[in-house]
Amino acid sequence: MRAAIFHGPGRPLVVQEVPRPVPGPGDALVKVTACGFCHTDLHYLDHAVSTAKAPPLVLGHEISGVVEELGPGSSARSVGDRVLVRSVLPCGNCEYCLSGNGNICPRLQMPGNHIDGGFAEYIRIPARDLVPLPTDLDLARSAVIADALTTPYHAVVHRARVQTGDWVVVVGCGGVGINAVQFARAAGGNVIAVDLRAEKREAARRLGACETLDPTEYPDLGREVRNRSGGGADVALEVVGTPETVSLALSTLRRGGRLCVVGYSDSVVPIPLNRLMFFEYTIVGSLGCRPADYPRVIEIVRKGKVSLDAVVTATLPLDRIGEAAEDLRNGKGFRTLVVP
Repeated sequence: MRAAIFHGPGRPLVVQEVPRPVPGPGDALVKVTACGFCHTDLHYLDHAVSTAKAPPLVLGHEISGVVEELGPGSSARSVGDRVLVRSVLPCGNCEYCLSGNGNICPRLQMPGNHIDGGFAEYIRIPARDLVPLPTDLDLARSAVIADALTTPYHAVVHRARVQTGDWVVVVGCGGVGINAVQFARAAGGNVIAVDLRAEKREAARRLGACETLDPTEYPDLGREVRNRSGGGADVALEVVGTPETVSLALSTLRRGGRLCVVGYSDSVVPIPLNRLMFFEYTIVGSLGCRPADYPRVIEIVRKGKVSLDAVVTATLPLDRIGEAAEDLRNGKGFRTLVVP
């Protein structure tokens, strides 16, 4: 089969022939329909973030496809099923999994990180980690549900706990942040979208943000948010992953507000402890999505409460995967689908 192989940071992905995987006991072989190109993939390529499995490795963790073959004992799915591959694969047996929090399982695996991912014609995956997709959803576009939608759903609903009437600031309106805007609006929040790029601010407004702000236009963005929201944000979602944007998000909170950090960074962020204590801020992290919530997000999409069309801004064949990486580097669009 053909796959785009990651050979290490600072090196381009190379499309080449590799052996087609064989499903073992409990596994499914999925013929990949599409795989979204995520900023996490760019971290491995450009920022020397280490993958759990040493290269060579197939990246890609936003995957949809069709079950092609089943290994022995793989009764969870059937050949021909239209499926979504979960972006994190919990062990299913530890205390976190048994309490419903498999997204923070200490033994979780991630396609395109611990095991070969979806920038290939086929992927081998445990059948239990496949989620059926209804026939009225576009199979290719549904690939982005696996991370770009489920991750902000978990952040908005379970970690930030957005309620009707909350003022919600979303800092960073890229492929995940734009969907944080959608889910926060669907939860009844008044959304203020913050991004450097005019086209992303405009998209956020189309998807329900009541205010959009360019942070470069305001010396004190926190003050501007407080002025527009009547005292500050109840919730701030940071979806970039830099010390500067974490501090920016924190500055927008009202007393008793909640900061939810969704963006990834290995940097140390200074926190003003006097404000944290005196204003009773809450700071939480958010990783991926709980297994039980994947069908819920799929149903939200099926009912049209959030849009896939606004998220998928390009589709490219596997041979042009380098263009997908370049688009992301340049902040172009939200999600590019790679179609093997």
